[in-house]
Amino acid sequence: MIEQDVLQRTLHTALRHGGDFAEVFAEDRTSSNARLDDGKIEELVSGRARGAGVRVVRGETTGFAHTADLSEAGLRSAAEAASAAARSDDGGAHVTALERREVAPAHDIRIEPESVAKARKVEMLQRANDAARARGDAISQVSVAYADGRRRILVANSEGLLAEDDQVRTRFFVQCVAVGDTGMQTGMEAPGRSIGFELLDEFEPEEVAHIAADRALAMLRARPAPSGKLPVVLRRGAGGVLFHEACGHGLEADLVGRDASVFRGQVGEQVASPLVTLVDDGTYSREWGTFAIDDEGAPAQRNVLIENGVLTDFMWDYLRARQEGRVSSGNGRRETYQHLPMVRMTNTLLLAGDDDPDDIIGGTAHGLYCAALGGGQVNTATGDFVFGVTEAYLIEDGVITEPVRAAQLIGNGPEALRLVDAVGNDFDTWAGTCGKDGQGVPVSSGQPTLRVAELTVGGTAA
Repeated sequence: MIEQDVLQRTLHTALRHGGDFAEVFAEDRTSSNARLDDGKIEELVSGRARGAGVRVVRGETTGFAHTADLSEAGLRSAAEAASAAARSDDGGAHVTALERREVAPAHDIRIEPESVAKARKVEMLQRANDAARARGDAISQVSVAYADGRRRILVANSEGLLAEDDQVRTRFFVQCVAVGDTGMQTGMEAPGRSIGFELLDEFEPEEVAHIAADRALAMLRARPAPSGKLPVVLRRGAGGVLFHEACGHGLEADLVGRDASVFRGQVGEQVASPLVTLVDDGTYSREWGTFAIDDEGAPAQRNVLIENGVLTDFMWDYLRARQEGRVSSGNGRRETYQHLPMVRMTNTLLLAGDDDPDDIIGGTAHGLYCAALGGGQVNTATGDFVFGVTEAYLIEDGVITEPVRAAQLIGNGPEALRLVDAVGNDFDTWAGTCGKDGQGVPVSSGQPTLRVAELTVGGTAA
């Protein structure tokens, strides 16, 4: 995107008035989106955005400016603005000669999304729409969406780093509304991976549509969820978002540093059941949060956060790691070139154990089986959370029986980790967008089938 000598001069300009560190982050992003509602194509768009952000750090002060102009003049203006914001009296800071780091792709892309005709993408939407409606007359509304994106990034800094990455992501989304005696119920399925159009070979439109439609139909016959403290079994993949939100954010070093994490000061202590090992892995398979380098140029890594219940480390970006005299864990991420990086999760995974999932259910006399979770709220300083449940069933005498609706899970993240008493030998993931301080980035979370011995279930049953 930018010639090496231009980057070198831009970094010199950024540090002309002093500073400890300077960085150029450039991005070239393309996207394609298609959406079908009630049998009609409502959206078929593509877009492109290019630009660069320049960051200058001096002590605790950060100057930042961004520009959509990638010419040398545009970069120089951004560098001067960032330099002025972090200005000091001692100019002449040293810039190390840039040395390009070879970055291996996280994985191969088999079918480049931009090579696929829009007509074929529309065909996938129509196939899913037809398949969902074929599940029954109760399906009254179907919304189908397809999205792909390609993000090329370049990172250069005053310590001599020069690295680039090429990230491709593709996602398919189906949401169905079913109408019956209990009113309207919805079901959704939305697989996404850091791969190309081959996603639709692995997750065929009809299969995704059937899952979404069947979820909506199942909820039509659901009775109100019970209330009270119950054992909760989380289906593989379904509970990943709970641990991402209720525990993962509290393991980000910036929140720890601001005393906004319940895990502050607990490294080396038992914070979870010995059955729990939690990792954040930016290299994992082809998941939604996978990449080769983070948005500060650090290689993606597999970071063990909790091992056999013991808190071992936090996630780090460049600035927080530098303050502690250590290296980044590859968790410096930003939404676009217009944003500063911060500590963010990638693929946050509670690892599989030894228990048979059927035995976990069979060993639960009375409880709740959660197959899909919705949105929620978390207080990272205390760990307290509330999550909606979009698909759930009763467990009675060790058997999954009736579906229930309008359930909420209420609890505390660290306490839920300590109460995990069974961890399955299966595993699945969930793909989504994580929001923090106004920025959203793609992430994945995952876990095996597991049981929390007790959580408060907020239901509407009398």
